[in-house]
Amino acid sequence: SMLILVDQDGVLADFEHRLYQTWQQATPTHEHPGVAPHERRHFYAKDDYPEHLRDAVQRIYTAPGFFRNLPPIDGALDALQAMLARGHDVRICTSPLTLYQNCVGEKYEWVDRHLGAEWVARMVVTKDKTLVHGDILIDDKPHVTGARTPTWQHVVYDQPYNQQAPGLRLHWGNWQEILGTHPGWD
Repeated sequence: SMLILVDQDGVLADFEHRLYQTWQQATPTHEHPGVAPHERRHFYAKDDYPEHLRDAVQRIYTAPGFFRNLPPIDGALDALQAMLARGHDVRICTSPLTLYQNCVGEKYEWVDRHLGAEWVARMVVTKDKTLVHGDILIDDKPHVTGARTPTWQHVVYDQPYNQQAPGLRLHWGNWQEILGTHPGWD
């Protein structure tokens, strides 16, 4: 069996659609249309907006309730439960925002609401995922770096803004096929 680390935002929780909807709802106020999820090209959402609007974008996702109310990405919750049922050790490995005040507690609330209390105990919250031991890290960030050479293999969770990343690309439609290529899967 494997120790599988799974990122939260952009992999389990749909950060993209909520950011876009919230921006669009605020438009009259914004002269710039929201960047639709399929048009996103930078890992950090605010970098897809003109410089003078980046603070406004950041205000959306640092506001109270943003992380708590993210919808689950289709198929994600079932996939986690299926990995666990196959006997793998599955952990949610997530980085807090630098402006952590709302997001950290709300990430825990999200997991509790959508997966239950037993999954809260499976959360690892860290700014540096290279310090966390594992066999696989499923993450939408194109390059995950830190203080250590990681023990895990990075499997990129497929998103429009990480198409430049090399290697295996996973989504919740093909995850069993992709993870099945890893020697520890069976």
